[in-house]
Amino acid sequence: MTRQELIAKIHQRRDEVGITLENLAKLSGLGIRTINRLFAGEDVKFSTIEKVTNFLGLDFAGREVMSLEELKNHRAYQKALFMVSLVQSTSALEKQGLDKSVLDDMIEECKLEFLDGKYKKQLWVA
Repeated sequence: MTRQELIAKIHQRRDEVGITLENLAKLSGLGIRTINRLFAGEDVKFSTIEKVTNFLGLDFAGREVMSLEELKNHRAYQKALFMVSLVQSTSALEKQGLDKSVLDDMIEECKLEFLDGKYKKQLWVA
């Protein structure tokens, strides 16, 4: 596979996911200039390509290792876990920590909101 073919696959996956270049940069731990150079076909480090492909559920050759559905579920879970951890941290400080089953329910509800609810547009926002 040529570099241009790999970039095309990465671009296609980014479009399928619906993530902006800015959020892709933030969430993959890269700078926006680096992401712009990658998509412009300029030379970038292998680690840059690896970070972007891993984040988008692709391998280094651009093959899908995580389906789009799995990728969305994974992102929604990670984001829900973060949001609920904020609530749990505050509750714990107030000595009102929640038990595990309540936390699991909150994570699942939050995840569903990111997948199909009112926060769907926020799924790929850093």
